[in-house]
Amino acid sequence: MRYLGIDHGTKRVGLALSDISGRMAFPYEVVPMDSTLIERLLRIIQDKSVEAIVLGESKDYKGDDNPIMHKIRRLKAVLEERARLPIFLVPEVLSSREAMHIQGDTDQNDASAAAIVLQSYLDRINPPREENDA
Repeated sequence: MRYLGIDHGTKRVGLALSDISGRMAFPYEVVPMDSTLIERLLRIIQDKSVEAIVLGESKDYKGDDNPIMHKIRRLKAVLEERARLPIFLVPEVLSSREAMHIQGDTDQNDASAAAIVLQSYLDRINPPREENDA
């Protein structure tokens, strides 16, 4: 099962894709947060045979919504209606900082942050592999 990971920012949106087995997440691309976003996402979903979406949930340290959460919920609602795929909200606390720490400050940080969020979800839903299965 292939997943699309989304890290929604105010100016850019980071995207990640899983492998077809749904075990490994990889940065895919960074797209502008503009009026073409939904159509772009729908095209990727179709072209890459995505079966589920993992969307970063933006909360503060107290667990309260960050200001961008209303845009994330709106994106989730539109994708639920248009893509008709399961969408899972996953905490994305410090994913951008973690990506920057790993690779430095690059133009692909948002895609790497999306991969970190997606990988955290995949690790949670997939049972550990036996050593001889790897």
